[in-house]
Amino acid sequence: MDAAPTSLDQLPGFRRRLRVTPRPGSVCSELEDDYHRMSVTLIHDGRAVSRVEPVMQRVPWTICPGAAAQLQRTFTGVALADFAARGEKRENCTHLHDLAILAAAHAFDAEPLVYDILVSDPIDGRRRAEMRRNGAALLGWSDENNRIVEPAELAGIALDKLRSWIESLPAERREAARLLQWGAIIANGRARSLEKQSDASALGVGRCYTFQAHRVASAKRIGDIRDFSQGTTQLLARTV
Repeated sequence: MDAAPTSLDQLPGFRRRLRVTPRPGSVCSELEDDYHRMSVTLIHDGRAVSRVEPVMQRVPWTICPGAAAQLQRTFTGVALADFAARGEKRENCTHLHDLAILAAAHAFDAEPLVYDILVSDPIDGRRRAEMRRNGAALLGWSDENNRIVEPAELAGIALDKLRSWIESLPAERREAARLLQWGAIIANGRARSLEKQSDASALGVGRCYTFQAHRVASAKRIGDIRDFSQGTTQLLARTV
């Protein structure tokens, strides 16, 4: 399913960028969106990871920074080839976990990789979502009330029920499709006021590190939310 060129850049909405930079003996993956900025660097010997270095610059909850140590426990000493099968995603910050798996998958790439996710705010109830890889449109759909309406092959499927379709894709597209699915779900936060997103206990228990039952009651919302669709700042802009 190829995505045709769109005018999404001109529409307000959610933006997420993921960048992977491989180097000899290490690989760094980074993420920034409306609610997060974080990175994971893996130090490796060509087979296994000897050190995991997470950095959490901007997070939505006060509890989130503790997930850095959990990620280190999960992946230190693990073979790069075994990262995807390691599991324990819900015990971790899901975003750090995704970054670690993304880094491991591209540790030996010759060039950096950039994924951009764009999800428009609803227009007449409908959103448009697109995934770009190194600037080129790769995948896309339209959804309404979290169910895809276009393309026809996916019509009626809920965003959280795309596993079978994703698994049917060629290997090089599965990764992008998973990332787009997750980005489109997170983009729903733009339609909710900060007040409605600030009671962690009411948002569901068990879905990530912060939302484990023994932590969630202590989580306090951090209101550092940015709108990158305004064009005033750049995702993953380098800091000095």
